[in-house]
Amino acid sequence: MTAVRDTVDGPRSDASAPLEGFTVAVTAARRREELGSLLERRGARVVQAPAIRIVPLDDDAELLAATRDCVQRPPDIAVATTGIGFRGWMEAADGWDLGESLRDRLSGATLLARGPKARGAVRAAGLTDHWSPESESSAEVLEYLLERDLDGRRVAVQLHGEPLPDFTDALEAAGAEVVPLPVYRWELPEDVTPLARLVESVAAHQVDCVVFTSAPAVASLLELGERAGLADEVDAAFRTGAVMPACVGQVTASRLERAGITTVQPRRARIGALVREVAGELPARCRTIRAAGHDVQLRGHAVVVDGDVCELAPAPMAVMTALARRPGVVVSRADLLAVLPGGGSDEHAVEMAVTRLRGAVGARVVQTVVKRGYRLAYEPEAGEKDGA
Repeated sequence: MTAVRDTVDGPRSDASAPLEGFTVAVTAARRREELGSLLERRGARVVQAPAIRIVPLDDDAELLAATRDCVQRPPDIAVATTGIGFRGWMEAADGWDLGESLRDRLSGATLLARGPKARGAVRAAGLTDHWSPESESSAEVLEYLLERDLDGRRVAVQLHGEPLPDFTDALEAAGAEVVPLPVYRWELPEDVTPLARLVESVAAHQVDCVVFTSAPAVASLLELGERAGLADEVDAAFRTGAVMPACVGQVTASRLERAGITTVQPRRARIGALVREVAGELPARCRTIRAAGHDVQLRGHAVVVDGDVCELAPAPMAVMTALARRPGVVVSRADLLAVLPGGGSDEHAVEMAVTRLRGAVGARVVQTVVKRGYRLAYEPEAGEKDGA
């Protein structure tokens, strides 16, 4: 093979950078730098588009009333759903001179922590947690509670940014008296421009994956899609897999899953595990084509040739994508001109894009068919029809 050259920075090995050539969007508000850094280390081009911001309650009257209620009528069970939320509740109680009394009441309750951060916050408050689910999911906490006799029991539930009607309604249906504790809430970011651009990119299939670390982030992106009149396009992008939605856990994924959209999730709800899942799943979704004796794989903005990653400019990438849709089939210059970014002015633009493409993937991979157009030098496997 002729030495493969990259039109950007030169070929790189796929082994150490499994996400090379992919664009991954991060919607997280907290720890977004950490998440972005982990993805970049694996080669991804990262787009930061925070979908939410945490806003303390402007009016603490509801939380104050619920806290006083817990002090006057101690709960039998208390559920800590997030570390930041439980800490916020304790800090607010201290500010109202109710902290000591609240901790005393909670010390006599059965304390459940949804995950390790919530458990850490419980222990930092000098309290003892009684149980946490391995899955770190609210669904498992609810299942655990519903296995017990809740008739007449008071259950305090620290909310994490939005109401949990499925959770609290199920407890009330089982006979519990639920005390909701709204410590903070989620809102759209003050500057929605990055998120609006992401919505447009998802609709146009210009990103390969969107990473979600909270259910409100999913809701915010979908809400902005509706506002922009792109709800159907966003739904189709996720539903068809053109853009892969990756969620840190089942709670985060629930709205997408209820809409029939398949999401990628790690077994453990951890950012590191989520990144590893994305790094394994995205390359696995890409078809490998045998052409001119080489293994060729298309990614979002790159082509991998025999393991070497070649990032491409938009025009040669558009040509390669069009040829790879039906490998071995001739695509006319006119059809290729139509897929070039901006449409192109004449067929010379196609010739220039093909020249740059050959410089990246090798001259023999893309064949010229005189007076007809171009095609990949496709080598179908046994039993596979040429052009299939």
